[in-house]
Amino acid sequence: MNAAVLAAITFALFALGYRFYSRFLARHVFALAEHEPVPARELEDGIDYVPTRADVLWGHHYTSIAGAAPIVGPAIAVIWGWLPALLWVAIGTVFMGATHDFAALVISLRNRGRSIGEIAAGVIGQRACTFFLLIISFLIWIVLAVFAYVIGTLFHSTPSSIFPIWIQIAVAVGLGWLVYRRGAGIFAPSLVGYVLLLAAVFYGSAFAEAFPGIGEISVQSWVWALLIYAFVASVLPVWLLLQPRDYLNAHQLITGLALLFLGLAILHPEVQAPAINPAPEGAPPMIPFLFITIACGAISGFHGLVSSGTTSKQVSCMTHARPIGYGGMLGEGTLGMLAVLAATAGFSTRSDWHAHYASWGAASGLSAKLDAFVTGGATFVAALGIPFETSKTFIAVMVIAFAATSLDTGARIQRLIISELAENHGLRALSNRYVAGGVAIGAALLLALTQAGGKGGLILWPLFGTTNQLVAGVTLLVVSIWLRRQGRPCLYTLAPMIFVAAATVASMLGEVGSYFAHFSERWLLALMGSAILALDLWILFTGLRVLLSTRAVQPLAPVASR
Repeated sequence: MNAAVLAAITFALFALGYRFYSRFLARHVFALAEHEPVPARELEDGIDYVPTRADVLWGHHYTSIAGAAPIVGPAIAVIWGWLPALLWVAIGTVFMGATHDFAALVISLRNRGRSIGEIAAGVIGQRACTFFLLIISFLIWIVLAVFAYVIGTLFHSTPSSIFPIWIQIAVAVGLGWLVYRRGAGIFAPSLVGYVLLLAAVFYGSAFAEAFPGIGEISVQSWVWALLIYAFVASVLPVWLLLQPRDYLNAHQLITGLALLFLGLAILHPEVQAPAINPAPEGAPPMIPFLFITIACGAISGFHGLVSSGTTSKQVSCMTHARPIGYGGMLGEGTLGMLAVLAATAGFSTRSDWHAHYASWGAASGLSAKLDAFVTGGATFVAALGIPFETSKTFIAVMVIAFAATSLDTGARIQRLIISELAENHGLRALSNRYVAGGVAIGAALLLALTQAGGKGGLILWPLFGTTNQLVAGVTLLVVSIWLRRQGRPCLYTLAPMIFVAAATVASMLGEVGSYFAHFSERWLLALMGSAILALDLWILFTGLRVLLSTRAVQPLAPVASR
């Protein structure tokens, strides 16, 4: 099968989904109206609540949700074949992921920009809010460990990426200082900074050759270094590193997607993976683990946190929720589609593909799956005349930059959650940002370096995907109850919730069972998985009971949307 044809078909499905299904949701389910009040205008404060142009906010929202997960997840999931992976990315994005993000954004807009956790307190109860916050904390704990492993693995396998990444950090700090301390505009300096980053990509291989020992640093050593860096990033002012780094990543994302698509169109390679590979050696069963492994490439609970946590406070017109919420997830699905194609059509022969995917743990596990995307993506980019090694460095840097954004943001969010819980329970010492940050990073180190002999990158991924989808299921449940109370149709959020909840509970039961079977090596995973499953089941059962007893109290009439 030709990869360019598959890309065209998937694009067509995304376009149809946006044109018809998102309009149906906006008009008949959420009843959006152009002149409806929005929190950014009613509560404008110039800090958090800031009315923002739709195109600018779309870019900010997209770069906030587009991490490394929609790359890593599909690159692992293609072990079951390209067809189920691509089908789930396409169908899951249109009917579940984009619906979830759109719904989370709308419900927050209708509740003064409150987060989905705060809304859960009013919809299900305060205890549900506390339990939901704990699940989110577990999710971020896993994110920190997983993405430290992802970056460490790529540093070890592609040492030419190390120099550009540290240059990006230096450029981001310089950009933050220029903008916030010298009053410079951000666009022109960010372009200069991005040019410096691209130049560093071209010198990445020379740097690795000049310091050959850097390629021999173990993944575990990189995990230590990266989590210490994450601690520093979590306590620095947000304007000094996180914000300018996200802005640089926006340029990198646009460039990367453009190069990948152009290369794919020129090369139009054949897919080397089998359409379906239902029982690869050592892999968990395709159903339900396909849905969990692809994670953010089709639906992500983390996106609901972004939609309701920051984006909803910047939407300047209610009808903008459709292109930003629904359209932003289509962009994420596009990244997932590219990951599937790079990891299946970026190989010269089928035997090359099987060398990476002969078994779940083939060729060092996570490293092989990441290398499949990096090598495949580099093959597409090299079709434009860019040297292959430079192309490979660029793709590796793109993945690492997104993973680092997740690492930075996750460490900061976890620090804030720990501080909030500490203040609520009178633990003043833990409310200190340095202490809270140290606890957050220490816990992530414990998880990353003690489970499965400290080599658990691929082992951690199913737990990450499962917990992430559990958050998505709870979000959809909260939205469904809220819609029912408003007299609006809730089937279109309830059906995805039931599917996601069933898949994730089944997956978590399987994962927890496997952890207990190897308890001496995976004791922490067993305890975490059991706690997450118990909390989720309580929220689901309580929420469904509330849903069944709910009657409409404030019906909304359908409103034509733009």
